Amino acid sequence: MQNGSRVSLGTESLSPDCVFCQRNAIATNVLKETPNFRLVIDHAPLVEGHILIIPKSHYACYGAVPAELDTELFAIKQEVQRFFQQYYIPPVFWEHGVFHQTVFHAHLHCFPFGVLDQKEHALCQQLCAEIVHTQDAIRSWYALQGHYFYLEPDKAFLFAPENDAYMRIIQGIFWPKVSELNDQRVWHSSYQRQKEGKVRIEATFAKWRMFEQGATYANEASA
Repeated sequence: MQNGSRVSLGTESLSPDCVFCQRNAIATNVLKETPNFRLVIDHAPLVEGHILIIPKSHYACYGAVPAELDTELFAIKQEVQRFFQQYYIPPVFWEHGVFHQTVFHAHLHCFPFGVLDQKEHALCQQLCAEIVHTQDAIRSWYALQGHYFYLEPDKAFLFAPENDAYMRIIQGIFWPKVSELNDQRVWHSSYQRQKEGKVRIEATFAKWRMFEQGATYANEASA
């Protein structure tokens, strides 16, 4: 999804009670930092390669992140796409938009789920409130209507905060992907995923280091 260009909605300060605001709390899982964002492996990954894009400043969701950060955000998403294309399969981006959040700080999930099939795309088309093309559209929704949730395989789908639609997306898209990638028959709780996650986290770190080394080599060769 391309960058927006609207006027900033304002920068929020760090929250002392927010785990994503405290770098020390997530430092062991940080892959990369840019001036305004951190790329972090999820502490309870659904699958290997499950990473988060988290703004350093405290925003409720990406609908509240100001437009001047869009270019930086888009660059990070492109880097995630290159990483997944090289070591996994194409990414799907997912955000709760406050609705069903467990940490009340903007964070964009990146999953190596691959391309959605025709049935999965049709489900998104059926349930979404809007297909969005810029971060501005997400900001406009949040400013006017509040909570949402968001899924971006190739197109970016914005959903109204309705439990029925949310559960149908989880059951119709997330569960089949997780089940296939993990050879898993039942949905695991966050606690279970955290216990299981060490191997997945280490594997993601290893692939990211190779990815960064490859990018450094390519840059040096071109220079």
